[in-house]
Formats: sequence, structure tokens, C-alpha cells
Amino acid sequence: MRHLVFLIACAGILCSAPSALAAPYIPADDSHVLERLPVKPGDPVARELRELRAALALRPDDPARADALARRYFDLAMAEGDPRYIGYAEATMRPWNAAATPPELLVIRGLLRQYRHDFSGALQALGLAIQADPADAEAHAWRAAIYMVQARYPDARAACEALTPHSSELYSTGCIAYVDATTGRTAAAYQRLAGALQRYPHSAATTRLWILTRLAEMAQRLEDPARAERHYREALALGIDDNFLLAAFADFLLDSNRPQEVVSLLKDWSRSDTLLLRLALGEHALGLPAAKDHIRALDNRFAEAALRGEQLHLQEEARFRLQLKGDAPGAVRLATENWKSQREPRDAAVLLEAALAAHDPRAAQPALDWLLQSGFENRQLRRLAGAIGAAAK
Repeated sequence: MRHLVFLIACAGILCSAPSALAAPYIPADDSHVLERLPVKPGDPVARELRELRAALALRPDDPARADALARRYFDLAMAEGDPRYIGYAEATMRPWNAAATPPELLVIRGLLRQYRHDFSGALQALGLAIQADPADAEAHAWRAAIYMVQARYPDARAACEALTPHSSELYSTGCIAYVDATTGRTAAAYQRLAGALQRYPHSAATTRLWILTRLAEMAQRLEDPARAERHYREALALGIDDNFLLAAFADFLLDSNRPQEVVSLLKDWSRSDTLLLRLALGEHALGLPAAKDHIRALDNRFAEAALRGEQLHLQEEARFRLQLKGDAPGAVRLATENWKSQREPRDAAVLLEAALAAHDPRAAQPALDWLLQSGFENRQLRRLAGAIGAAAK
């Protein structure tokens, strides 16, 4: 449940269905180092993964053991923004690819599919999980998250309502509040969610992190930056690595013209493409030499993804093209493609910004329609919409 809305506005996910995979690279020498793993042999994470892999090796036909290992990899990908862990999780699931997925593996199958932007496949897997166990709160929650990404707000609300009988008040309130905050009822949603958090002061740290991040975003929309920052810092103080929290707070600092704090926050997070982008934006604003290296690294990562047939982080790549490469037409193309699958506030923002910079108001129309129909409350997006309307006259 800790990642209920990690997907929503999450920039650290891959797009689905690579169409033309490049030939695999096979080193000529077994001693050649391909990659340094993000964990060290002696640390607790490495030990935990080793134990989970050993348990599965003893019983490779045990879905529960496969689920435990795949979920741990998935959690690490969510925490660190490193998509390699998703590949490891998918490899764990491979023995069940050719057969019907056991009920125990349906939810993690859905999570891995949504990470690849196979939203229809994810919803199918989660729907089957709910058929097998109507009280599966996690499956209901992730259906709500996917519907939010797709801007299917009535469906998201229905999924939240289906979650309510099988979850705590805090979870169900958070789910419905996020729908309301995206559809024109931010102030009421903020008050309801803040009140629920106060009633459960001893809730799990992962739950508090999720709630505090949502409250921070709502406070930003309500034009209360001091309160937003307080919520962000309370979430960071929990000491839990969370890629989405770091990205959201970095964006808050960039919007507040505080790039030095972004550099300090993200200096050790270059493995994550989403966080590396924000680090490069902070360094670029400060004129730091490291910005050139990080811009080059991002360029290489996006190019390598294209060679693999993956559309990696389209929203982030559009922002990269616009803000660090000065390529407004390229940013419009990427943001338009991104909008086909992801239609949440950050996707709208990058499409509006790119269209305005490219003097292409027609490209902004899908985001303008969404802004009108959803009732989303955000002064920055309204200003962008107004500027695009003026440019079109």
C-alpha cells in the first residue's frame, strides 16, 4: 500500500511494448565488468535479496516465494528509481509467463505491467486478483492509481470506494482525497486528509510518507508554499528512500528558485533518471561544470533507451529537451506522445510549456481540454493556458 499513488505523477516508469530491440551485447572476455550493482555484498539489502533468492531456489514452483522476491525488487525500484530492479523482478516471474498466473502473483504481475505502461494488461491482472479475492485492498488501490494516470476520474473514485471496506480510514481517505484534489476540490480534500492523519499519529512511517507527500502537493496548489515545505520536510525526516518524494520536493525547490538546495538534495542520486534530470537542472541554473556531464549522461540514457526500442520517461525527456537542450519542437513531440498514455498534472504542465515555447498552440489543446474538464486547480497551469490562448489570437 505504500506506493498507492507512486505511479500517479511518477516520472520514474518505463513505457511499454518495445518495438525493435537492439541485438544484445555479449562481451568477449568474462572478466569484463558490465555494471556495478547498486548494492554491496555486505549490506542488509544484499543479504535480504540473497536470502529471498535462496528460498526461491529451494522451491522454484512456490508462487509465494516468487512473489516475495519480485515485490522486494519492485520496492527497491520505487525507492531508488533504478529500473534494473524491475528487470530482476520480471526475471523472477518468467517461469509463470507461459501459463496462467497463480492468484498469489496477480498483483505483482499488475504492478510490473503498469511500470512498463501496459495499463490495460495491468488492469486485467488486478481485476483477476480482485475476482480471486474481493478484499484485496492493494489491487483496488492500484486500480485507482492507474485510473488517475489515465484521467479516468469516475473510475478512480469507484476503485477508491471499493477499497474502503477493506482498508483503514487513512488509506481510503487518502485515495478519495487524491481524486478530489485533482478534480477541483483541493481545499476540502486537504482538510479531510490532514484531519485523518492527525487521528492516526502512530500510523506506519511508509503510510505517513505517502500522506505527507500528497498534503505537500495540495498545499502547493493552494498557494501555501510554507505549509507545503513543512510537509515535504516532515516526509524526508522519516528517513525512507522514496524516489517520488525526492522528485516532488526537488521540483518544489526548482519552482522556488532554490537550485543549490536541489544539488545538495540529489547529489547522491544520479542512478535515477528522474532525479538526475532535476540535479542537472539545479546545476545548470547555478552554472556548475557538473551540469555538462549530467546533461551528456541523460542524453546517452535516452539514446540508449531508443536503441532498445523503449520510450523511457517521455515526460522527463520532454522536459530535458525543453529546459536543458533548448529543443522546443522536440519537446512538443515527446510531450504529445507521452499524453497518449499519461494524463496527469505534470504531463499537462510539460505539454503546455513545450507548446508555448514552440509557438504551437494547437499542440497544447489536449492539455487545455483536460484542464477545463477536470477542474484541476493550479495557478501556474492557468497562467500557461492563458498565455497559450493569447498567443493563438
